[in-house]
Amino acid sequence: MTEQGPIPFPLSQRLPEVVSFDRHELGQILSIYGRMVAAGEWRDYAISALRDLAVFSVFRRTAETPLYRIEKRPKLRQKQGQYAVVGPDGQVLRRGHDLAQVLRVLERKLIRSVDRET
Repeated sequence: MTEQGPIPFPLSQRLPEVVSFDRHELGQILSIYGRMVAAGEWRDYAISALRDLAVFSVFRRTAETPLYRIEKRPKLRQKQGQYAVVGPDGQVLRRGHDLAQVLRVLERKLIRSVDRET
């Protein structure tokens, strides 16, 4: 009897890889999310890991459409930048290579909401 090594699956049957946020990226996103929840602006979120992109959606109420979507598209890494913040109407508010820089567009919203209360 001869020993055979493992037989690999054909490429067409492999599960597609998914794009997701790593721990550092989620830490940055959840930091601003926590501040916006404390300010009473945001109440819920959803995370989607798809084949081409990862999305962190922010909601004011669960039944509504997202207020903002934070997207990660690795295919755009060499071009426009892999991170983007998309508004409720689908308009890209900011795109770039550095997540912290892209998230600053949301921090401006936090400053405005704090000013409104005083």
